[in-house]
Amino acid sequence: MKNLLAVMAAAGMALSFAPVARAGMPASAIRHVLVISIDGLHATDLQHYLAAYPHSTLAALAADGVQYTDAHAAVPADSFPGLLGLMTGGTPAITGVYFDVSYARDLASSEAACRAGQLGTTVAFTEAADGPRDRHGQRTLDPARLPRRAGSCAPVYPHDYLRTNTVFNVVQAAGGYTAWIDKHPVYEILNGPDGRGVDDLYTPEIGGDYEGVQATPADHITGSIQRTERYDAMKADALLNQIDGWTHDRAQRAPVPTLFGMNMQAVNVAQKLAGYRDARGTPTPSLTNALAHCDALLGRMRQALQRRGLLDSTLFVVTAKHGNAPIDPRLLRHVEKKALAQTIRAAAPHGLAQLTADQGALIWLHDRADAARVAATLRAAPASLGIRKVIAGAGVARYFGTATGDPRTPDLLVLPQPGVIYGKPGDAKLAEHGGFDDDDTHVALLLSNPQLPQRGEQLGMRVSTTELAPTMLQALGLSAQRLQAVQALHTSSLPGVRWPAF
Repeated sequence: MKNLLAVMAAAGMALSFAPVARAGMPASAIRHVLVISIDGLHATDLQHYLAAYPHSTLAALAADGVQYTDAHAAVPADSFPGLLGLMTGGTPAITGVYFDVSYARDLASSEAACRAGQLGTTVAFTEAADGPRDRHGQRTLDPARLPRRAGSCAPVYPHDYLRTNTVFNVVQAAGGYTAWIDKHPVYEILNGPDGRGVDDLYTPEIGGDYEGVQATPADHITGSIQRTERYDAMKADALLNQIDGWTHDRAQRAPVPTLFGMNMQAVNVAQKLAGYRDARGTPTPSLTNALAHCDALLGRMRQALQRRGLLDSTLFVVTAKHGNAPIDPRLLRHVEKKALAQTIRAAAPHGLAQLTADQGALIWLHDRADAARVAATLRAAPASLGIRKVIAGAGVARYFGTATGDPRTPDLLVLPQPGVIYGKPGDAKLAEHGGFDDDDTHVALLLSNPQLPQRGEQLGMRVSTTELAPTMLQALGLSAQRLQAVQALHTSSLPGVRWPAF
């Protein structure tokens, strides 16, 4: 026996004595859920790729799966609300998270402001919140850069800011083991309000958004498709360690996660730097290559699951937090965010509290009574601002379904004309997200497992990616009603899929 084990170890074979997940998970044919968010991946991107590469990993997953061809991400279609939609079943009205940079009237900007009773602050859950590196070389969060809670003046971490639990909390409470890999330390928000939902969290900092910036330094990952591909591959290696029964850094043995996954950024960056050929979404060669790189990483994951004998018991999910707009390159039009801010200040000289603008704009004012006047000024603004529609005041609450008076709800929404991107002077990116239209929201959604009765089906009914959260729990044999957002919004599971019998 010892000789056999030695031979297998030398050969790198998959027999291992990794610990198993904690007892308590129900018996189910699906024992693991692996979620891959290929950020920016539209439903049309997936269809183009499947048609062009019928022998790809994505094609194999589609043959073993169910595609939802009319799936839409939560709005605004930014990474934070998009990911939280996937992992809570909720929209910003319930999660309280409207963007990675937003505003809260009931929090303070610093401990000093809190002690002085000065409430109202920008909440920036981006790389701006990064602190020093830990002993493993990974960025941590700096409490001094976080907003403060009224009363106690304690720092508000991203998980504190989230108002609802996540699928990670539910799976962990049921005895499962959880893991996630993403692009900034602030993605610890997935830990949920108790701060403990993800057992193995890995968030290597990708840095800022340098797509389309002239003379991007060589260490800025998102200024290059190739550098972003290498970054994705590094994270995929960490996920392969988890499939092999280790922690992400291979430091110690761990259960193969019950619920785990990661995001990939190469397609997102390629859409911004290379874009599309036409309105049909025909990809440029660079965008095709970026998706092929993601496909290769998916292939390594699928092979690892097969090698471990886990493919039949794993639900493989491929989707996206958001899309990117515009797809049609003829519609692209850059408008300086500064011009939008100047128009707002013309109506309320000292009224602008926070302007968050990308492929759309969210506006918070110091005095909500100014909303109608600002809205009128924006609606009368010159066409150079690219405004299609302005929603103000109570209309914003109705749009999101938010309770009136919520301290986080924006005071105005600007929905731009198709193709308009609000950015910095000299911005050269070809696409951006954060908006409300189909190019931002119409994303790929594929559920794959070799035992699914509906293998190879395409379903055309309109669905929301928020329906994925209760679906994942259902696949694992857990009640979706354990999700607070599902209870509040009555979020349904994805239609048309039946789980294999145990």
